[in-house]
Amino acid sequence: MAANNEKILIVSATSRNNLVLAKRLSEFLDGHTDVEIVNLEDYELPLFKPGIECDPETIAELIERFQGASGFIFCAPEYNGGVPPILSNALTWITNFTENWRDAFSGKVALIATHSAGQAFRFLSTFRNQLEYLGTIVMPRTITIVGNQSLDDDSVKRVISGFTRILNNKKELD
Repeated sequence: MAANNEKILIVSATSRNNLVLAKRLSEFLDGHTDVEIVNLEDYELPLFKPGIECDPETIAELIERFQGASGFIFCAPEYNGGVPPILSNALTWITNFTENWRDAFSGKVALIATHSAGQAFRFLSTFRNQLEYLGTIVMPRTITIVGNQSLDDDSVKRVISGFTRILNNKKELD
């Protein structure tokens, strides 16, 4: 598992199923690492467009959380065949208000999880591409809950174990 000084930021794009998933996934990391859950719905970020203002304290807090993390677990549903707007918007604000636009993501490890009505293939693929473009090392396996399915604890343990191993190995290489 991850060393105790590794911080993992679990990011939820919703206050419903994916926040429940985020909290559940944090239990698999309990005692192994510093874990923080962020619900993007708690942030009042306007739709990004050049020239628009955002509360500087809000974006500074979000950037600090992302920059302080060694790894991420993103929990989000598929919306209209893609990434939920709240998630894409948050990443856009972060990349536009860091010194180097990739600072909060480059070289960090990410795991993508979803609780969605369907298989969420398009979200998983599109978001993976977006994170990789930002320089993030994205886990090849994902955690997916479809509709009313329950979480497969054994599968989650294997995926989380792989995630924390890569996080540890990456730190050794840095």
